[in-house]
Amino acid sequence: MQKAGDSFQPLRGKTLAMIFQKPSNRTRVSFEVGMYQLGGHALPLSPQEIQMGKREATSDIGKTLSRYTDGIMARVFGHEEIEELAVAADVPVINGLSDLHHPCQALADLLTVSEEFGALEGVKITYVGDGNNVAHSLALGCALVGAQLTIAHPEGHPPNPEIIELTVKLGAAPTLTQDPHEGVAGSQVVYTDVWASMGQETEAEERKKKFAPYQVDEKLMSFADPDAVFLHCLPAHRGEEVTAGVIDGPKSRVFDQAENRLHAQKALLCLLLG
Repeated sequence: MQKAGDSFQPLRGKTLAMIFQKPSNRTRVSFEVGMYQLGGHALPLSPQEIQMGKREATSDIGKTLSRYTDGIMARVFGHEEIEELAVAADVPVINGLSDLHHPCQALADLLTVSEEFGALEGVKITYVGDGNNVAHSLALGCALVGAQLTIAHPEGHPPNPEIIELTVKLGAAPTLTQDPHEGVAGSQVVYTDVWASMGQETEAEERKKKFAPYQVDEKLMSFADPDAVFLHCLPAHRGEEVTAGVIDGPKSRVFDQAENRLHAQKALLCLLLG
């Protein structure tokens, strides 16, 4: 029995393997610190150490790590690699990021919104920019909790139609628009992400031109609710998808959001590994 004053370490003796195909700041630090604070240990594995599908079959990696660890977190390029790991492994597999989803980020996003407004159901959230993995997981999360999501995206960059179909089954689909001002109007939360994600570097210059009207600046924020807050999953490119005045201004909650990666993931780790 835990006594008053005892440290809370429900994952004492547990180990989490962390596979990184992509560089990481928030994902690595939040999971590693989270495991430490919960009494467990996190083992980071670099691309040189774990070459999924190249040096060793992804399924073999999942089976092997299951014999050593109590859980696996993977930050990958292709979503199919997460799925293959999950099928092969006998321990929980956490998606730390894939090209299709970023669910841990969505948990932190919704925690931040809940802290700000005291609820999630009915809160108006607008995501401005590319219909990418961050938008996908945010859409699924909003459908589950009853938040009202709008995605304002450039032509040719909508969210995946299959994800939209799934949001309908879960609760409600987001509203889609190509007009950022219409999308942000009356919103309580304005959210954006970089215009070119890792793996899209060759498209960066082309995207800068196409996405320029979708920059979250002070004028665009003026269309939102007067008490609206700004979110960004980071890293951010000031002067591109957001101005310094917005991300460093009084409406910004991006570092509360970043901190909440730790808290949300500790809850997830307790649920899956505890």
